[in-house]
Amino acid sequence: MIKTAVFGAGCFWGVEDAFRKLPGVLKTEVGYAGGKSKDCTYEEICSGKTGHAEVVKIEYDSDKIKYTKLLEILFRIHDSTQINRQGPDVGYQYRSVIFYFDNEQKKEATEYIKKEQKNHKNKIATSVEKFTTYSKAEEYHQKYIMKGGAAACKI
Repeated sequence: MIKTAVFGAGCFWGVEDAFRKLPGVLKTEVGYAGGKSKDCTYEEICSGKTGHAEVVKIEYDSDKIKYTKLLEILFRIHDSTQINRQGPDVGYQYRSVIFYFDNEQKKEATEYIKKEQKNHKNKIATSVEKFTTYSKAEEYHQKYIMKGGAAACKI
């Protein structure tokens, strides 16, 4: 069955690159989620006034890769204890967030965070939020690392 997951974990370029390579992932797209409007630009979200996070939207075949495996990868590729930042990227748009589409995803994400907390000295800052608004990022952001922009964003 084809399902969708949306995660924010700092700069979306590296996050998208990590997920697009996984067996069972059918499509990835970077964008902006969780803010006040459905239409926004990179410049607007960087202002900190829209409330959006940089995210990767993942379409996956749940018969080939489970949601919990996606969560495992998410927590492996970023520091979930940092608040509104990842490394040198600072701002609300770089927050650690899991957007859920249904109660099953919400439950799995919440339970995973509780389990994952045991592996961290600091409190996990990842929020679990209902998926509401989404705007696809500009074309130049899509598959950015594949296009040769690898030096700008490290996981």
